[in-house]
Amino acid sequence: MSHTHFFQRFKEGIYIGDFVYGANDGIVTTFAVVAGAIGAGLSPGVIIILGLANLMADGFSMGASSFLAIRSEKEVERKQKLQQGNVAPPNGLETPLQHGFVTFIAFLGAGFIPLIPYVAGFASDTQFLVSSIFAGVMFFLVGAGRTIITGGKWLVGGMEVLLVGGVASAVAFGIGWGIKEAFGIIV
Repeated sequence: MSHTHFFQRFKEGIYIGDFVYGANDGIVTTFAVVAGAIGAGLSPGVIIILGLANLMADGFSMGASSFLAIRSEKEVERKQKLQQGNVAPPNGLETPLQHGFVTFIAFLGAGFIPLIPYVAGFASDTQFLVSSIFAGVMFFLVGAGRTIITGGKWLVGGMEVLLVGGVASAVAFGIGWGIKEAFGIIV
């Protein structure tokens, strides 16, 4: 499939689920690492290490899982068509690899945003605030952006993802702080 055809399929919304899922999960998991580490009182260096390790490992896992899930669905479709005596290939031009790639790239791109203040060396007293703002803006943009394809209300879409991401981040912060306090961990 040519690059032009791939981007046309993207515009048609074929990969919107992969993009939203990957981007949203990338922001949530990376910012949850940041928030949990801040709650636990970890240093900016540790946040960078944990954040980048999480970003790469989870991004790969998400992309590979998307690939395996789509490939499994296509195998089931093929098997059903053969059982029905229909030897035509399954409907859809997109490949499992393309779905996995979109998920992976969306995860990495969006998931890196909350790490920017740490990697770029912002002042340590502003890093978490700036990271929180960046993450909040990205949550909203991912939610609002999906409505371009789905036709929903952009404000509602943005607020839904912002709320989910905000709650997940608050939980991570609370767990980091709670574990540190409950076990008297000194960092």
